[in-house]
Amino acid sequence: MRLSQMLFVTLREDPKEAEIPSHKLLVRAGYIRRIGSGIYAYLPLMWRVLQKVSQIVREEMNATGAQECLLPQVQPAELWRESGRWDTYTKAEGIMFSLTDRRKRELALGPTHEEVITTIAKEMIRSHQQLPIHLYQIQTKFRDEIRPRFGLMRGREFIMKDGYSFHSDEESLKKTYRDMDQAYRNMLSRCGLQYRAVEADSGAIGGSGSQEFMVLAEAGEDEVLYTEDGKYAANTEKAVSLPVDAELSSFTEYQKLETPNTNTIETLANFLKCSATQIVKNVLYQVAYDNGITVLVLVSIRGDQEVNEVKLQNELTKLASEFGAKTILSLTVPDQEAQEKWAAKPLPLGYISPNLEDSYITSAPKEGIYSKFVRIVDQTAVELKNFVTGADESGYHVVGANWGKEFTLPKSIVDIRKAQKGDRAVHDPSQILDSARGIEVGHIFQLGIKYSQAMGATFTNEQGEELPLVMGCYGVGVSRLAQSAVEQSYDKDGIIWPVAIAPYQVIIAIPNITDVQQMEIAEKLYTELKQAGIETLLDDRNERAGVKFKDADLIGIPYRIVTGRSIKSGKVEWVERATHNAQEIAIEDVVSTLKQNIQAALGD
Repeated sequence: MRLSQMLFVTLREDPKEAEIPSHKLLVRAGYIRRIGSGIYAYLPLMWRVLQKVSQIVREEMNATGAQECLLPQVQPAELWRESGRWDTYTKAEGIMFSLTDRRKRELALGPTHEEVITTIAKEMIRSHQQLPIHLYQIQTKFRDEIRPRFGLMRGREFIMKDGYSFHSDEESLKKTYRDMDQAYRNMLSRCGLQYRAVEADSGAIGGSGSQEFMVLAEAGEDEVLYTEDGKYAANTEKAVSLPVDAELSSFTEYQKLETPNTNTIETLANFLKCSATQIVKNVLYQVAYDNGITVLVLVSIRGDQEVNEVKLQNELTKLASEFGAKTILSLTVPDQEAQEKWAAKPLPLGYISPNLEDSYITSAPKEGIYSKFVRIVDQTAVELKNFVTGADESGYHVVGANWGKEFTLPKSIVDIRKAQKGDRAVHDPSQILDSARGIEVGHIFQLGIKYSQAMGATFTNEQGEELPLVMGCYGVGVSRLAQSAVEQSYDKDGIIWPVAIAPYQVIIAIPNITDVQQMEIAEKLYTELKQAGIETLLDDRNERAGVKFKDADLIGIPYRIVTGRSIKSGKVEWVERATHNAQEIAIEDVVSTLKQNIQAALGD
């Protein structure tokens, strides 16, 4: 491609809306253009990158026997109601665009396609002899992000590969899950990315086991905890660990003490000259279920620990049926305005005990408020002896307290603490958790029968029994992966694309297009490189040499050939973008040198 004929405009200044390096560089280098909040146009260079990523994904999926298809982007609301996710996606998470057509039918723009694919399976799969089967698509998806940011990282419109497998049993599902694990590793390795596969929370999609694939980058929104032995890695939402041991309490008698201005763990520990590990912290949450019921939750946890709200929400979702509900719409720490709707009297915030009386909740069933606290205790607080905790009176705490004596131990004992860097690993306490930032670009799930059971998608087994299909789900963010490659690899001069997904493999820069010899050599090399199957960009613009070199560095093409002064001695300058290493090579060696380097970079 001749750069003079391409829609190609670069910027010297960072765009105001861009926050992270990859977003700034993709806009500056003319890869993407913002059209609206979270909505971007993929310009010619970016589209080539996305096509390359898609092709790698497609090849690895096809190699496992998966079959490509294309599903509708507009989906009927009744499918989502059938699965029980309509309220979750339109109200709780609120990420699904919903609309009404001219016949007043509710529709949605697909953020994901479990409902559609399950409906297809329901109508087309009858017998175990058709199983297993695996379908996938590469398509634009839509999510109504509250705060779109970081360019293609968290946009409202994005390109994604999503795949769905159907099985007769869990063993078959696990085989495909293992195949996908390997396929995803192959995809990321072929794209030239550093990554970690980590245990993950399944979120609104549901299912049992799930695993995320994280591209390591400082700008990553997710934190990954891992051990150096390589045997454990997990997203912090899912991670488990062994906390540091609690110190023995110095209080041997139960008593109530005045503790003014100690409504935080830090101020309390300093005032009492005790360790935060000797304190039971009590945190109040408010959960809204999908049937209009609001439940107040009191969580007791060791003072030096933080509540993992993803784990907490998972536990509270399990309790939904007890309140006649199916799922959670929101989980929040109630602010003053929220408290006014249900609090019968002012709460002793910062001084709450595990036994906070239910009388603090107004008895107003007509307002949908559950009249009792749901009490949950984290495992870290269960074994504490002679601990410190609130006294349910502002400015006062109790010390020397014990479960089963002064306070009733909640029946619900769970792990809802947030694992953190420095904790000991569960699989080997000698291993200490370290952390890294990551960008989630892939996620695989063992869905089980959640959707097939809800939507009546069944098959007949060898014994003639009708059973729900066992399902798996596998997603790759194609556009997100492309930007994550930039976030992982750039320098002060611009993007450094991995060879496998670079829009072009080499750029020929002509310092002076009025120099006949420079033009002739450049045109000759351009033709020869294209004939050799090397993707080549020819910068034949009427620009200064410095501008061309800056643009070449900015757009990140892996190799640059310069037809400068050295052509008089039968040579050209060859520059490697990643290292800036430059050397002169004979003109007749250009094609073979580039082929050798490209093949080495691609692992051929």
